[in-house]
Amino acid sequence: MTAPSPQETAANADAPAELTDGYHLVVDALKLNDVDTIYGLVGIPITDLARLAQAEGIRYIGFRHESNATHAAAAAGYLTKKPGIALTVSAPGFLNGLVGLANATTNCFPMVQISGSSERHLVDLKQGDYEEMDQLAAAQQFCKAAYRISRVEDIGRGIARALRTAVSGRPGGVYLDIPAAVLGSIMDKAEGAKTLSRLVDPSPRQLPAPDAVDRAIELLAGAERPLVVLGKGAAYAQADDRIREFVESTGIPYIPMSMAKGLLPDDHPQSAATARSLALKKADVVMLVGARLNWLLNHGQAPQWNPDAKFIQVDIEPKELDSNQPIAAPLVGDVESVLEVIAERAKPGQISAPAAWREELATRSAANVQKMAGRLAADPHPMQFMGALRAVRDVLRENRHAYLVNEGANALDMARNVIDMHVPRHRLDVGTWGVMGIGMGYAIAAAVETGQPVIAVEGDSAFGFSGMEVETICRYGLPVTVVIMNNGGVYRGDETNPLDDAPAPTTLMLNARHDQMMEAFGGKGYRATTPAEVTAALTEALAAGGPALIDCAIDPGAGSESGHIAHLNPKGITAGTIGGKK
Repeated sequence: MTAPSPQETAANADAPAELTDGYHLVVDALKLNDVDTIYGLVGIPITDLARLAQAEGIRYIGFRHESNATHAAAAAGYLTKKPGIALTVSAPGFLNGLVGLANATTNCFPMVQISGSSERHLVDLKQGDYEEMDQLAAAQQFCKAAYRISRVEDIGRGIARALRTAVSGRPGGVYLDIPAAVLGSIMDKAEGAKTLSRLVDPSPRQLPAPDAVDRAIELLAGAERPLVVLGKGAAYAQADDRIREFVESTGIPYIPMSMAKGLLPDDHPQSAATARSLALKKADVVMLVGARLNWLLNHGQAPQWNPDAKFIQVDIEPKELDSNQPIAAPLVGDVESVLEVIAERAKPGQISAPAAWREELATRSAANVQKMAGRLAADPHPMQFMGALRAVRDVLRENRHAYLVNEGANALDMARNVIDMHVPRHRLDVGTWGVMGIGMGYAIAAAVETGQPVIAVEGDSAFGFSGMEVETICRYGLPVTVVIMNNGGVYRGDETNPLDDAPAPTTLMLNARHDQMMEAFGGKGYRATTPAEVTAALTEALAAGGPALIDCAIDPGAGSESGHIAHLNPKGITAGTIGGKK
């Protein structure tokens, strides 16, 4: 090989260095760590970042409101076990996205919200820059961690740090602040490439202590009425085979929390979901697997629970233990590792639920199922929630690959009881906070991440929080069918104003036509007034595989205040009791 001549060497030395900038380094760092999708809403200063990401092969899904984009990123994190990425503009856009970030953290979903921001020297002196805000300070209290990248050469490190933090240990939301000046900063391309890194084992296994496992085995072996509670943390773990093996080999009855439905089919003989009250009241040893003793489980307190029950808790976060009740056997570790070690250390047949306990719960379940069947068989006019949901249930039974997104008050509570699930992680709902507005974001993420059809069962009030995203669904041609339980109100639509003709606080438009809203954007709209019409419309929509919306005309008098949690309302005037009149 001929060595370069002195003239060539001099020419190369004089050639300008190839440059890169912050925009390219962000995209390169994301691609290096296998990020393939971004959910966001563009504007100053991140529009070019979205354009570049798309041009470099990252799928970009643009929303109409930032909170829906961050909800989508959170759902993506839950479904994939990889941090979902949301991209927002500064100040107001950042604040809109903060709702989804905080909700992701509360529900333990891994996601990263990346926001552009104003220049630090102007923000810190409060000089009135465009959309001036100290976003890092605002975000810190609402997420797992918050970071700011202040130098272009730190972009790779900042991206890697945010991704690892979101997914390791107990997952959650992470905020990453990138000022506009950093995005626009320029550096040598070769030197910039050296600043990027690919994460190694971002979410390592965490094994429980052997003596803790032995303590849990001893408790379960001595139990007369053991119970397993499966939470969405168990679903997130994707340890489906290990969970099924543990439940079936021990014979212990189990209750799935709403997003854990489908880890084992809802019609599994060991499911005590339809005998929940009896199971909680009588269980003497309770094993919580990825579930927290928060308000959704009545904090583990009597009279809902057996006051003498002993709790075993499987959780990757030690600080969660003893948060509501003393935990007799804490098992700190990831779900799959904990169950694997239990299987290794338990003697054959050592853990086995007594037949009398299983039979008691099965008898109660059968009686409750029979009662529910009678309610579901009724077909009154106008249509009730139960009839419409029965139709959705029946179609889903024939389309078990479809995902179910669910929010509302009565639409949520009744759907949990009526619609059974058979496949893990195919039900996404409002989760720990019970926050409304997750519907379209979660539905879009489920369709984008899985490619499978999605059915979003929405209360008409809940749909209003994110309904404009039907345009997003149509723009991307997603296989999402929205089913609205339209009873014309928040909770119900028959409250009246005793003073004048102005709408009462809980009433919406009784004659709203959400189906026409979908048609305005090019999707298929249906109006259903009977369960048979719901069945026909949903069957046709799923077969077509495109955007659709079914507006179910529900009796305005159907529904109850706050669904199943009316006890959380302060005592006083409620809908239908104004001035002491029913």
